[in-house]
Amino acid sequence: MPHLTARLPESKLSGREPELIAALTEAVVQVYGEWARDLVVVHLDGVPRGRWAVGGKVVDDAAAAITFGIREAALTRPGGKEIAARLVAGLTDAVADVLGAETRAGTSIDLVAMPEGRSGLGGIIPE
Repeated sequence: MPHLTARLPESKLSGREPELIAALTEAVVQVYGEWARDLVVVHLDGVPRGRWAVGGKVVDDAAAAITFGIREAALTRPGGKEIAARLVAGLTDAVADVLGAETRAGTSIDLVAMPEGRSGLGGIIPE
């Protein structure tokens, strides 16, 4: 189950939540296929003004920082490097499409591969 957490200044997020959720979900579906749509989980974290800093200085115009968590096997299988590249490109495109082209260069995507047996759902480690 792919999990995405997108952190960005609240001022950029406010009012765009449904559009950003749809765009991020669609980016994942474009890589994995329609079967993945119902499995994509998106969390949006709006960072209040004055709580985002770069180089020790508060900034209010930061681009999105996305963490994408998925099972390690999805990225280490044959073609995994291509899948990773498509995810990074597609998620960045989704952010730029919703928040504006000026956000593209600063948008960061972290793909976090979870080793088998290291995550659980409902109190159980899935097999």
